[in-house]
Amino acid sequence: MANAASGMAVHDDCKLKFLELKAKRTYRYIVFKIEEKQKQVVVEKLGEPSQSYDDFTSSLPADECRYAVYDFDFVTAENCQKSRIFFIAWSPDTSRVRSKMIYASSKDRFKRELDGIQIELQATDPTEMGLDVIRSRAN
Repeated sequence: MANAASGMAVHDDCKLKFLELKAKRTYRYIVFKIEEKQKQVVVEKLGEPSQSYDDFTSSLPADECRYAVYDFDFVTAENCQKSRIFFIAWSPDTSRVRSKMIYASSKDRFKRELDGIQIELQATDPTEMGLDVIRSRAN
């Protein structure tokens, strides 16, 4: 089903992999990309549960937009083990303007397809999604 605003469809695999991350914790993160020729969002990379936040950030291209979902585990001040699912819209300043526009116009619809996202983050450079930012937003 394509979106009237941006014409982007969401590949079923995106929803299936997200459900696996959310329910079964099969993945630590998922990186999604828009295939402009097919006019759809597809899964680009899956992170194993053992991978770190640094592995995740290094999997994002320095000069291309992406959507990503990251399952962040942390311990609260009360010593409780918790987890938050972050949706990250990665739109580096160095990416193409057309790409930024397509990702921006497709983001809300794509996010609605992924039921269970708890925190959204928009980042244009790595400092805007550093581990300190993730930690402060998770609490």
